Amino acid sequence: MAPPLLTLSNIHLTFGSTPLFEGAELTIMPNERLCIVGRNGSGKSTLLKIAAGMVDHDDGKRWVKPGITMRYLPQEPDLSQFKTSREYIEDGLVGADDSYRIPYLLDGLSLTGDEDPQVMSGGELRRAALARTLAPKPDILMLDEPTNHLDLAAIEWLENEIKSLSSSVIIISHDRRFLENLSKRTLWVDRGETKLLEKNFSFFEDWRDRTLEQEKLDRHKLKRKIHREQHWVIHGVSGRRKRNVKRLKDLSTLRTQFKTQRQSTGNLNITVADSHQSGRFISKLVSITKSFGDKKVFDDFSIKITRGERIGIVGPNGSGKTTLLKIIMGEVLPDKGRVELGVNLLPLIIDQKRESLNDEWTLSEALTDNGGDKVMVGDNSIHVIRYMKDFLFLPEQAKTPLHALSGGERGRLQLARGLRLPSNLLVLDEPTNDLDLETLDLLQELVADYDGTVIVVSHDRDFLDRTVTRTIAYENNSKWQIYPGGYTDMVTQRGFGVVSTDKKLKYKPHNVKHSKVITKSKNKLTYKDKFRLEQLPQEIQKFQNRISEIELKLTNADFFHKDPDGFNEAIRKLDQYKIKLEKSEEEWLKLELLNET
Repeated sequence: MAPPLLTLSNIHLTFGSTPLFEGAELTIMPNERLCIVGRNGSGKSTLLKIAAGMVDHDDGKRWVKPGITMRYLPQEPDLSQFKTSREYIEDGLVGADDSYRIPYLLDGLSLTGDEDPQVMSGGELRRAALARTLAPKPDILMLDEPTNHLDLAAIEWLENEIKSLSSSVIIISHDRRFLENLSKRTLWVDRGETKLLEKNFSFFEDWRDRTLEQEKLDRHKLKRKIHREQHWVIHGVSGRRKRNVKRLKDLSTLRTQFKTQRQSTGNLNITVADSHQSGRFISKLVSITKSFGDKKVFDDFSIKITRGERIGIVGPNGSGKTTLLKIIMGEVLPDKGRVELGVNLLPLIIDQKRESLNDEWTLSEALTDNGGDKVMVGDNSIHVIRYMKDFLFLPEQAKTPLHALSGGERGRLQLARGLRLPSNLLVLDEPTNDLDLETLDLLQELVADYDGTVIVVSHDRDFLDRTVTRTIAYENNSKWQIYPGGYTDMVTQRGFGVVSTDKKLKYKPHNVKHSKVITKSKNKLTYKDKFRLEQLPQEIQKFQNRISEIELKLTNADFFHKDPDGFNEAIRKLDQYKIKLEKSEEEWLKLELLNET
């Protein structure tokens, strides 16, 4: 067996009076594919920096195989000292490093090399940093949140590039699909310790839950043992003195062990303010066209969004996702076409830029709008400390200025501020940036349980698959298409994912297994099939309208008491229409796939 390239043994590190690591371990083998996971603030980035030699530890041992080369991708790259992106990338090459990869990486990451760092977007800065990190083909590649600010085209390109490398790779990311596709082992950073799972990330969450459940059981057993020993101390017979002294010492040890155990942080407890119901339909776009100068963004696009739907919007950066969102909301008018908005809409918009946060506020001020120690959630008044705990903030953070919060903490704060307000239309514009896995889980549950309509713009494939029921996807040349289901359903239907709008990007879409089967099919549509394919969208819309009408009737609290038979009949019809809708959608999908072959 080949020796490791890098090891961290029994690492200890304390910031102030709080220990961050108490015996952390890390081993990197040749051709490693390791992902590091854990809650925000658990020390993942710090551990990676210790491995990279960028942060000193208090105690423990760091060993690196002589001659090994390493490259580290920071979360926030600094290009301020460079005139162009190419100059920054070339500065990362050392000695005999080949520079031939720079044009290839620039092309693959949709950069020219002439970009001015002073005006580059967050996504461009991240792509330049990736090119600088990937160019030398190091022995160990350390990537801290590499997918942040990247669009789906760049994320899928990066996956394929990493798969082709012989380098050992360590990844910190909250992108589940990215981790599932690349990792072979999973290192969990939790309460100062590290726990290793010799499997890829797809097995991690079940293993983590079993580990925490066993830990809870062990703690309960320890508590009961202490209780039995305390009972003996009070009521037991004296007996031999030496034996009794030893038993008292053991009890003291058990108490110390119980007190010093670092328990897992609680889960989020998200409460949404109640609101009145919106109208039956939310927004209707009819044959809209929109251009900015010579660039046409939408060309003859139509959609009707009804109450209770979960809509996803996907496309590369610059394709017009945010513009579409604003047109749906009535904030931007199309050049041609018609926009109709529903009635009684109370939108809640949680955006990726988090511009509503003032860095000079304290955490308490941000939640109370500087109005004392109470948070108003709808009509309910909750103490700010309790509300902070619901979103995993510690009581001592109440006076922390916002500029001192991490990206994940700012994301949680944005959620906490927004969910105080009544709403029936939830708009999430890149909501997953910087959120840890547990917060993402709760956000998914929020979307599932939300009583209104949800529209999501995201580059997170797993999040889209778990939350949306229809996907609006950018095709090409200002054309957009609507697909039933989430991101994977969309890929299955059209055979590829999101492709960059930049013509220089020589990205070849990755075909999933389903699409390979589809392309081999030689079935052709009959005239009857073609006619059926034309009729199905109207049929699907009819069933959706019937379902909405029945669901609206069922919301009447007096319906059952006034007409119990009618209520039961409505339930029966609702089930029938849902079954018919599902069958029609499946038939449409089957015919549409045949039509594309």
